[in-house]
Amino acid sequence: MVILRLLNYLKPHYKALSVASLILLIATFADVIGPILVKIFLDRHLVPRSFDRQALVVLGGGYLGLHILSVGLHYYQLVSFNQTALKVIQQLRVDVFSHVQGLGLVVFDKTSTGALVSRITNDTEAIKELFVGVLAALVQNFVFLIGIFIAMFSLDVRLATFCLVLLPAILCLIYGYRKISTKVYRTMRKELSRLNAKLNESIQGMNIVQAMRQEERFREEFATINNAYYRAAITNIRLESLFVRPAVDLIYTFALILVLNFFGFQSLNGPIQIGVLYAFINYLDRFFEPINMMMQRLSQFQQSLVAAERVFELLDDDRLTRAVNSAGSPSILDGQIEFKDVSFSYDGSIDGAADVLKKISFTAYPGQTVALVGHTGSGKSTVANLLMRFYPVTRGEILIDGDALSEFSDEELRSKIGIVAQDPFLFVGDIAKNIALSRADVNEKTIREAAEFVQADEFIRKLPQGFQEPMGERGATLSSGQRQLICFARTMVGKPKILVLDEATASVDTETEEAIQSALGKMRKGRTTIAIAHRLSTIQDADLILVLHSGRVVERGTHTELLVKEGLYHKMFMMQQGTMT
Repeated sequence: MVILRLLNYLKPHYKALSVASLILLIATFADVIGPILVKIFLDRHLVPRSFDRQALVVLGGGYLGLHILSVGLHYYQLVSFNQTALKVIQQLRVDVFSHVQGLGLVVFDKTSTGALVSRITNDTEAIKELFVGVLAALVQNFVFLIGIFIAMFSLDVRLATFCLVLLPAILCLIYGYRKISTKVYRTMRKELSRLNAKLNESIQGMNIVQAMRQEERFREEFATINNAYYRAAITNIRLESLFVRPAVDLIYTFALILVLNFFGFQSLNGPIQIGVLYAFINYLDRFFEPINMMMQRLSQFQQSLVAAERVFELLDDDRLTRAVNSAGSPSILDGQIEFKDVSFSYDGSIDGAADVLKKISFTAYPGQTVALVGHTGSGKSTVANLLMRFYPVTRGEILIDGDALSEFSDEELRSKIGIVAQDPFLFVGDIAKNIALSRADVNEKTIREAAEFVQADEFIRKLPQGFQEPMGERGATLSSGQRQLICFARTMVGKPKILVLDEATASVDTETEEAIQSALGKMRKGRTTIAIAHRLSTIQDADLILVLHSGRVVERGTHTELLVKEGLYHKMFMMQQGTMT
């Protein structure tokens, strides 16, 4: 099944492969015909000592010409096979990367970043060897074996039949090696994936590792995984050392002894032809040469198949965030949001034991601001994740303008809902590119207006290159507050119908927060806003405040109404004001 799926990637290149295979066939013929010319020289000229100069020149020139032709043809087919292999892997990597971009966040929650990187890079690189080395070697050696058998049968039918009898022993050897090595290669790929995951984790959290003096612990954990990979690699080397070359050489030695005995017994009954003896022993050696080459490539073949299994397992993951983009998908016009008895658990269970949301119901009308407050773990951010369709809604229903969330196309949903996350994320590039994100309708003027709107232009203009200031990975050269302001400008540029603010001012100082709150007041006009807040002072003007506790809405109302009730909201507000101990 895996091989068939890999062959599907070769379909656009069948013509190029056919030409390369034909060239390989001609080159193989040139390789096979060489010993025949030597046999003719031995039997007709060397043994009888009848040196015909013209015949010797023809034979010698033909032998040399065949070698030169073979070199040129092998060069062409090698380049052709490699070009095809690189194109196939290029397309496969794009397909895997595109698929990963559409996976639901549940996949990334349960799979380490290093493991995914390993599948996209290391595993696809291992598959490349299947096309570069294994495929070319398989075609070449298979054609070479056919040519050798034809030459053998033309020399001596009995000995050629004897070589056919050797094939079952060789096939059993190949089957045994594949059976055992598959488990070893799976272990190797798994440990390599764990190695990349640990490396990625330690680099991303290097500041914590160093601050908490965890270098020794991470070194030991990395060494443990590295040692497991080493043991698997050693096991693989031992298998190759036993099954690949030595076992085939042993069979070849027995075959050579039997062939020499055959000619020895035949010489008792009369003279034998030296040319036939030379040609047959030469072909016998050439018979085992492609066998040895295929056995050596078998290691790469097994690694490629195991790597392909892992890649296709990722491609077959159907936990997608994307909906079917159809021409009839609805549009977001007003931005009314309605949650109807929505329950959700991150592990996918439906028994309610692990639910982080439990029968959540509320309506956010166009232009309203609905704030979600509550203690850590109450489910506030989960509401935003479901609205953004990062996770599928399986119990209850979410409606936008009366249409189910699942009915909207990705393009419509992502362009009409703007989100500012608690953790600001910036890409490598300059500030202008991070705000625009390559959106076609965003020009330099729009970028500057958005930055000015969220009060980000003040610090941007102070930078050496302004909006063209380059940033490293995740914008590490900026403060967390500055990164958050850029993310806010990025959202405003899209002019969304719905705003989702997940602790949007958590990384901003008090002075900047006041400026942003002023900007948000203007931005919220005519737009539905879902604001998740920890600091209650930032959402006092919300039209509706939902107080969540253990995944349930325990209170709802305006700021004034909730204070009058003297419930959980009142307690939280008093604690933040410092009037309650």
